[in-house]
Amino acid sequence: MKTLNWYVTRGFLLAFAMAIAILTFGMTGANLVKVLDYVSQGIPLSTFCRFTLYILPIILTFTVPWAVMVAVMLVFGRMSADNEITAMRACGISIMQIMSPVMIITVLLTALCLYLQVEVGPPLLGKSRELMGEAAINQPLAIFEPGKPISYENTIIYIEDKEGEDGIVGVQLYTLADANTVAQDISAVRGKVSVDKEQKILTIKLFDCLVTDKTADKTNTIDRFYSNELEFRFFYGKQSNARRLYIKPKYMTLRDLMGMIRMTKQWNRDSSELEVELNQRIAFALSPIAFLLFGLPLAIRTSRRETSVGLFLSVILAGVFFLSIILCESLTSFPKLYPQYLLWLPNIIFQVLGAILTVRISKM
Repeated sequence: MKTLNWYVTRGFLLAFAMAIAILTFGMTGANLVKVLDYVSQGIPLSTFCRFTLYILPIILTFTVPWAVMVAVMLVFGRMSADNEITAMRACGISIMQIMSPVMIITVLLTALCLYLQVEVGPPLLGKSRELMGEAAINQPLAIFEPGKPISYENTIIYIEDKEGEDGIVGVQLYTLADANTVAQDISAVRGKVSVDKEQKILTIKLFDCLVTDKTADKTNTIDRFYSNELEFRFFYGKQSNARRLYIKPKYMTLRDLMGMIRMTKQWNRDSSELEVELNQRIAFALSPIAFLLFGLPLAIRTSRRETSVGLFLSVILAGVFFLSIILCESLTSFPKLYPQYLLWLPNIIFQVLGAILTVRISKM
């Protein structure tokens, strides 16, 4: 029996290792596209490495369950196709005995996902956002992207292109009187960006500017004039301090999140958003067990040697599971639908169906 357990365990671990390496690399790469652009603008490579380490725990909470599904589909699908499972059962070994080592490993992986989801991942994800914000400020040109708005205080800035280490070209700057009213519309041929790191001041100098002042008087007339040079200074330290004072629920640890839920209920406020965040984390963390229970009987039933079949099914099933949880999470604005409990439907469906299919296969 030890030889059999080691045979199943070794096959599962090899398939799991390959799957998690590929999936983690793919998901990490998708998150690093923006960071690599910052690196090309001069942000230190050490910052890039730190950012990767910060986002890795939360990525693993997605890739570990997915890798479990892939490994189960590949290993048990191959064993079924080679009639190895039939031979084992002919020797008096039950399905539960065959899957027992994989079940133990999956429970351990579930505990790891739970720890990453509720304690480690969210705070580090918040640190990754702060890290890139600070790095972008230290390398000011990195925060500017052609065609995308940059907002500071009551000002919105667009650029057409970058020039050199600190230059911007084709600048369009809007100052706002309020959220819906443009006070000034400024077009500049070029500009220069600099940062005072000690005082946390971002300075933008614009050259060859055409200024359209829409609040010159109360007669709805528009005043236009030309200026050789204009300078705008923004204290970005205010935004940094605001981010430190307020922590979003998705960046909180379990203790902080539970405390916030209790305080919100004591204030007689709606805590649906916080409860959705808490339940989503736990539902994601328990997904390896759901994937094992549902994937194993499905892999045995398909009985195909082609690995493409197992890969295709694992991608489809994992996609359906994660998408279902995300859709339930999107119902946060409808607390009467109890989205914090709907989040558990994918887990319940996968586990119940998996258990039923496993029992049926064990009786065949």
